Amino acid sequence: MSILPGKVHARLMGGDTSMKYFVYVPNKITARAPLFVTIHGVSRNAREHAERFAALAEEYGVVLVAPYFSKRHFGDYQRLGRSGKGRRADLAPQKITSEIGRLTGADSSKLLLFGYSGGGQFAHRYTMAFPGRVQKVVIGAAGWYTWPDKTRKFPYGTAPDSRLEGVTMNGQKYLQVPACVLVGQWDIKNDPGLNHSEKIQQQQGYTRLERGRRWIDAMNQAAMSAGLDTRYEFSILRGINHDFSLAMKNGLMGQRVFRYLLGAAPVLTARAELSASTLLADVPQTEVGLPAIDKALPRNSRYGNRNIILTGETT
Repeated sequence: MSILPGKVHARLMGGDTSMKYFVYVPNKITARAPLFVTIHGVSRNAREHAERFAALAEEYGVVLVAPYFSKRHFGDYQRLGRSGKGRRADLAPQKITSEIGRLTGADSSKLLLFGYSGGGQFAHRYTMAFPGRVQKVVIGAAGWYTWPDKTRKFPYGTAPDSRLEGVTMNGQKYLQVPACVLVGQWDIKNDPGLNHSEKIQQQQGYTRLERGRRWIDAMNQAAMSAGLDTRYEFSILRGINHDFSLAMKNGLMGQRVFRYLLGAAPVLTARAELSASTLLADVPQTEVGLPAIDKALPRNSRYGNRNIILTGETT
């Protein structure tokens, strides 16, 4: 293995220097260790993703990869990179993880996938396009979603788009991949970064909280209609608005992501001394939280169905 364990490394993909990524290899790694991929939002804070998830990757013994989708080359990465809008972002994870699999021995056949904000858009669309490549997926506060509707063209539905050559979204396949949506309790501002299309607002709602809930409902309904028992879950991070850093620090989002993807943390006989505060000492605050609001989502709100869980501590 040519990647030193216990440290976050920045790498350029072999044969393609425009594709950068960050990788963390745990000190204790087993053959064919799981591979966790985390996707940044439009602030493109891939390094922060890697740094903040590193301690959990060490604890669980998984190899962590955080691709960096530059604005110059991957301007449409949230929608997988349609023709005429930059490079194909959907092809990058397979290339990167195949390289990491060769270098570390990690299992690159099926990914444990997470994305936040714009990265959440990428993560769920990648899963729908390549369900055979994803074991489980967690979507953090995506701005809007591709609906499990084969009558509408991608990215609004799953009907083929000629700008994504070779991509076919098959409901019988993507509806077999378990998914969880995490959204902050206070992520209820209809801010300028959201898709304000009238059709999207009518179908999905006006806020990330409402849109995430409706997508989970739609996926559960689609799975049941297809005769599948796949469970889709919606979880609220208490006291958190739209801020990756605060969600990780105060909302315990990282722990929630890993618990959903991998279950309870294993007990390791030897653990590296990793400190999140040390790892993040040189990482700037790249995603600014929304202005404070005076009301949080009430516990007895209409979001209280069986697939919704309030998590984290109120700040």
